[in-house]
Amino acid sequence: MAEATATAPPGSTTPAAPTSVFTVEQRGIDAVPTAERQGGPGRLFGLWAGTNTTVFTVVYGALVVSFGLSFWYAVALIVVGNVLGFTVTGLTSLQGPRTGTSTHSVSRAAFGPRGGRLPALLSWVMLVGFEAGGMVLIVLAGLALLDQAGISTGTPLKLVVIAVAAGLQMLLPLSGYHLIMKVQKYFAWIFAAMFTVMAFLVAPKADFSAHGAAPSLVTISLVLAMVTASGGLSWADMGSDYSRYLPEDSAPRKVFACAALGGMVPNILLQILGAAVATATTKATDPISGLPEILPGWFITPYLLLAIVSLLAVNTTDMYSSGLNLLAVGIPVKRWMVVFIDLTLCTAITLWAVFSADFYTLLSNFLSLIVLWLGPWAAVYLTDWWLRRGRYDVPSFFPAETGRDGIYWHKGGVRPAGLIAVLLGFVAAVLWVDSTVFVGPLSDAAGGLDLSVFAGALVAGVVYWLLARRTVRAEAELVPAA
Repeated sequence: MAEATATAPPGSTTPAAPTSVFTVEQRGIDAVPTAERQGGPGRLFGLWAGTNTTVFTVVYGALVVSFGLSFWYAVALIVVGNVLGFTVTGLTSLQGPRTGTSTHSVSRAAFGPRGGRLPALLSWVMLVGFEAGGMVLIVLAGLALLDQAGISTGTPLKLVVIAVAAGLQMLLPLSGYHLIMKVQKYFAWIFAAMFTVMAFLVAPKADFSAHGAAPSLVTISLVLAMVTASGGLSWADMGSDYSRYLPEDSAPRKVFACAALGGMVPNILLQILGAAVATATTKATDPISGLPEILPGWFITPYLLLAIVSLLAVNTTDMYSSGLNLLAVGIPVKRWMVVFIDLTLCTAITLWAVFSADFYTLLSNFLSLIVLWLGPWAAVYLTDWWLRRGRYDVPSFFPAETGRDGIYWHKGGVRPAGLIAVLLGFVAAVLWVDSTVFVGPLSDAAGGLDLSVFAGALVAGVVYWLLARRTVRAEAELVPAA
């Protein structure tokens, strides 16, 4: 396949993709040609199911109960939060088949080719942080496995485990889209079987009887903000990264349903499992050294192996999209080179975290704040899509093809309305956030009410609609309906 870079013309002639999935993917963010589009929306269900069927998801369910909720109130909020979050993931998957390019390439319609570099950069930084957090847990699970085998884990062996984890993490993202889609489908079934066994083991020890008092409005806001942001909203800026290889005439309803339900169903089920575990032990929020205490001895080794493989699956999805986002920033490197950049950073962070317990806490706190930009970005992205009725001029995403003649160029390659809307939405989110790191003044005045996710999205969406509705609709009229 011809080498494709971040600035390759979307209409360029590119040979069809190789039939083997065991190759290094060369395509960057250039639009996927019609000849390479294949499969149906059902592929998205397997991808998102495999990615979200992980120990991380179980831990988030346990965290819901840690807010003082009984099991059944926790279940209700888990369902609502996941429906809200994964509805956004489903909606941000609709642009991929229409345009053939990645989410943050499409995002240039709302921010301009140059203005779109900022949200792409923020997304890349966020994903590298998630990847590093996942790799730290992979290494800790590996060390716990060695401890189960009676092997002392000194510094040399820790370095070996980190190196092995880095090598394993490189394989799937380097091969690219086709292998990821195939492997994640099988992972989904394997993970589902293992977690089903775990559910049968945990159920007799869980307390389902207590209903407890109804949660306060403050508690409801905190739980919904956490479940929504940690679930579907955190995947929203990857939606079209994985739907762009689908044929352009793919049914939008099926694309939406498969992307949304693929993540929503396992998240709801595994978070309910996590809530059940949390009714039996207070250590359920620690997936490596805490949660296994409730499991029988014979299942601990399979559980740790499950943790490692499922976390590798999550990081694979993150790392592939992370590479596309760095290309969308405008750095002229090949996608496979970006995988090595991400992996190097993740390995360095993992080394630091494994040998410094405080650093992992710092990383977790950082991630809890950086996600605040996601709600405003998603609101602007989807408001722009709705205003233009899904009509995009794909060549205008790529300045190397259209230059300043592209309809999204605006003022020096920037649409001010998009950046202003996201900035104001971010400010609103910060004002309403209630986290262990920072409490916004409005949240503090309201007794800890956390409306960060919803206030940020609402403000950004309304501001963008007010500032850009006329110009966006005028642009849409220049593009034929799909």
